Amino acid sequence: MITLGKRNTLKVLKSAPPGIYLDGGEKGEILLPGRYIPEGVAPGDSLDVFIYLDSEDRLVATTEKPLAEVGDFAALEVVGVKRPIGAFLNWGLAKDLLLPFREQIVPVGAGDRVVVFIYVDEKTGRIVASSRLNGHLSKDFPTYPPGQPVSLMIVNKTPLGYNALVNKAHLGLLYDNNICMPLEVGQTLNGFVRQVRDDGKIDLTLDAAGYQRVVSLTGRILDALQENGGRLDFDDDSSPESIRRRFGVSKKAFKQALGRLYKKRQIHFLNPGIEKISPDAAPES
Repeated sequence: MITLGKRNTLKVLKSAPPGIYLDGGEKGEILLPGRYIPEGVAPGDSLDVFIYLDSEDRLVATTEKPLAEVGDFAALEVVGVKRPIGAFLNWGLAKDLLLPFREQIVPVGAGDRVVVFIYVDEKTGRIVASSRLNGHLSKDFPTYPPGQPVSLMIVNKTPLGYNALVNKAHLGLLYDNNICMPLEVGQTLNGFVRQVRDDGKIDLTLDAAGYQRVVSLTGRILDALQENGGRLDFDDDSSPESIRRRFGVSKKAFKQALGRLYKKRQIHFLNPGIEKISPDAAPES
């Protein structure tokens, strides 16, 4: 049995002028157009293909790999808008993915990047996208403990900060006062749960809390020093953006970690940069 909007392993039945036909079981023969046929394929071979619908709503196969499949959350670019149908998204295939107007929280335009959930519309049987994420999130109450590491995908900007998809299951909020640099829709990064409120809303942060944060970061700084010959071009004067890009933490957290390493005589400052102190180095007088 084939699964629409997913990769399937199907047997080659026969060749024909348009391409080759694959065994779709109860769905019948499915065409793999000639431009997608791997070299040397013959009847009886099995192929890993993605199954979707062509412009005439017929099942068709491709060996191309889409950017996302049915059941996935993904950040995709809008390539065009057609009224009264909706927007079309680039998902890596020859046929663009439809984001119907009814499935848009706010109108989108060409060039926009939007986070969507991909699913098969029960009424039409077509693969479509929706930016109305709430209906596709986990129905379970979030039970993340404070400080738990989570994976995040930025969904949109709000007056308070940024909404983010948490572990592809819930939505949470990163507050502006905990962010030192602008974030982009679709950006993926690691974060931490600050708290889960009584109403199920999740407060997020990009930094681990307190001692846990500093200890973890000092280890990463020492590893980076080791990999870079004992020196790094980072110190208290480095920009928040460069620190976030390199270590994934705020400048405040980075300075706290440097202070801890300095007090333990594991680094000294080069102004600019830092250098690892050898364990057998003689203490300063």
